[in-house]
Amino acid sequence: MKALITLLALVAASPAFAQAELAAKKNCLACHAVDKKIVGPAYKDVAAKYAGQKDAVAKLADKIQKGGSGVWGPVPMPANAVTPDEAKQLATWVMSQK
Repeated sequence: MKALITLLALVAASPAFAQAELAAKKNCLACHAVDKKIVGPAYKDVAAKYAGQKDAVAKLADKIQKGGSGVWGPVPMPANAVTPDEAKQLATWVMSQK
């Protein structure tokens, strides 16, 4: 039982869990999912598109904060009420999706 509690504590404290929780809190998941297109692209598709680009996290963080259009079709992504640090956390998490 103690091992299970320790494991759950580690999972809850992991950065991936924290960023998924932040994405939910900031309503990102209203338009995006990890593995399928909703209104916007799946996060795994975003990660694949930007894979290997050294400035991918910075580009995505900027888009998260300011919004954007034209990259994934005609539906624009609105600007999001996130701090620069939150945008970077979310972009890093998106890039970790496979």
